[in-house]
Amino acid sequence: MAEVIGVRFKNVGKVYYFDPDGTALKKGDKVIVETTRGVECGEVAMENREISDENIVQPLKKLIRAATKDDLKKLAENHLREKSAFHICCKKIADHKLEMKLVDVEYTFDNSKILFYFTADGRVDFRELVKDLASVFRTRIELRQIGVRDEAKMLGGLGICGRPFCCATFLGGFQPVSIKMAKEQGLSLNPVKISGTCGRLMCCLKYEQEAYSDLLRTTPKVNAVVSTPEGRGTVISQNLLTGILQIRLDKAPDAAPRTFHAKDVKVIRDSQIHVAKEEMDQLKSLEKE
Repeated sequence: MAEVIGVRFKNVGKVYYFDPDGTALKKGDKVIVETTRGVECGEVAMENREISDENIVQPLKKLIRAATKDDLKKLAENHLREKSAFHICCKKIADHKLEMKLVDVEYTFDNSKILFYFTADGRVDFRELVKDLASVFRTRIELRQIGVRDEAKMLGGLGICGRPFCCATFLGGFQPVSIKMAKEQGLSLNPVKISGTCGRLMCCLKYEQEAYSDLLRTTPKVNAVVSTPEGRGTVISQNLLTGILQIRLDKAPDAAPRTFHAKDVKVIRDSQIHVAKEEMDQLKSLEKE
């Protein structure tokens, strides 16, 4: 067992373990620690606690110190520098006529490196841009190309539900989301309705997938052949949440479908949910990172 604290470096992001070195810290405290990127200022997301050694990635680096007033002042100054660096970099990108969009700029706490995050449709040769920026800032320069989902996470905004982006408020990372999830949840495969502002499948499709998967195990699917109290029939529609099925009876194929509850029917031959190849080809881009 080892005593650790959890430190986060962005408002929403991964939590990293550090050795508190005997210092008792509270959630929200600012701390100075050393990372692979250099000395950085982070926020305590998990207070002192004991965890097993197998859950720790060794070596566990020690806390340098709790952030002082001078440290917080320097952090504020770095944020001002980031705004200035953003405008300078935008101008340099225009000067070099590069097809790229600058998203964010980040200074490491000790100013040993400046990171520029950008998006682009393809690969960008930014070697001359790096040299130009290095001559201006006189420090290490790193340009990182990110995807549209990461861009949305950094910039934030409101989703089609009217709430702030999940990725920018509480999601620590992105989980795989597929077209099949939307199909299994009975959603229209309309790109406008199942994609977020980033142009990719909405992250919230993942939230209820486990519940829908459980319901699908006990509810006959569309086109399943079932036995009802009124005879054999075929499921033409279903409501997974209520368990209500619309079934066309074999003995009355031209009559209006009859309504039954899933618990009142017995499956003779279940169906499978699949996405047509044409639909998959049209929507495949929504699954990209």
